[in-house]
Amino acid sequence: MMEEIGELALEIGIEKACQALDIARASYYRFKHSRLQQTKESAPRPKPAWSLSAQERKIVLDLLNSQRFMDKAPQEVYATLLDEGRYLCSISTMYRILEENDEVRERRRLRRHPNYEKPELLATKPNEVWTWDITKLKGPQTWTYFYLYVILDIYSRYVVGWMVADCEHSALARDLIEQSLGKHNIRPGQLTIHSDRGPSMKSKPVAMLLSDLGVTKTHSRPYVSNDNPFSESQFKTLKYRPEFPERFGSIEDSQSFCRPFFHWYNAEHRHSGIALLTPEMVHYGRAEEVIKAREITLIQAYEEHPERFPGKPGTPSALPEAAWINKPAQQDAHS
Repeated sequence: MMEEIGELALEIGIEKACQALDIARASYYRFKHSRLQQTKESAPRPKPAWSLSAQERKIVLDLLNSQRFMDKAPQEVYATLLDEGRYLCSISTMYRILEENDEVRERRRLRRHPNYEKPELLATKPNEVWTWDITKLKGPQTWTYFYLYVILDIYSRYVVGWMVADCEHSALARDLIEQSLGKHNIRPGQLTIHSDRGPSMKSKPVAMLLSDLGVTKTHSRPYVSNDNPFSESQFKTLKYRPEFPERFGSIEDSQSFCRPFFHWYNAEHRHSGIALLTPEMVHYGRAEEVIKAREITLIQAYEEHPERFPGKPGTPSALPEAAWINKPAQQDAHS
């Protein structure tokens, strides 16, 4: 139909031809425009007279992939050649040549970061997994700090060792770890110590000490705080205490604060993650005794006032069977 309008329009004009065949002129113009576009797209694009020859394009590609320029972007190659008094083609032409050869990508030699495995650590009793970290305590002046080293048992939440120093140093970390291992009579093959990837944690003195004593060491993945949750939680408890000062006047001042704090944390703090027991009760094997005593107390309270309990005596919380760093999904499914 549209072709007939075109033929008739040559004789009587487009308007009369559309009226005669009862077709809207807009429809005819859309058809005509569509045909014109199809003709343009199907017609081969003429090659400009100034375009590079096949040989010249190969020279440009070889230059871009040469040892000298393989790490540089086309802009840098272009500028370098201009500074040497050479012009091969424009920057956009360089990109087109790379695209034609499927090489528009990152061409520089970049460092490939290793694929760090997620640590999965299990403790079913004290002195199986320790975790340690270092946090800064603000000193008397801006940009001055003291460094608090803390080693924590993840099962009992007991702080097995701590120290405040005026710097972060691998030798100090090694000495604290060695003292803590001796204090708790750790045998070779018994313990895993976990930490993040700070310089002291990954230092050779610490690694050699742990190797000599038969202690396994593991590290968090970079920038993943969830890989060291127990140390992070303990530092939060410290710094959210109402008496925690904005700044410490001296290293002695910080030590004087930490000494009663860690006594409270180990011996008095009822920890929500360990059935509201203190870390000391769990670490030294008194948890079962305390839970049984709590159960007796609740039974006695029930016998005295049964109306205050919904049908049966209250039950004290049970101590978790295990503590995990990154519990595996299959363990979650079967627990």
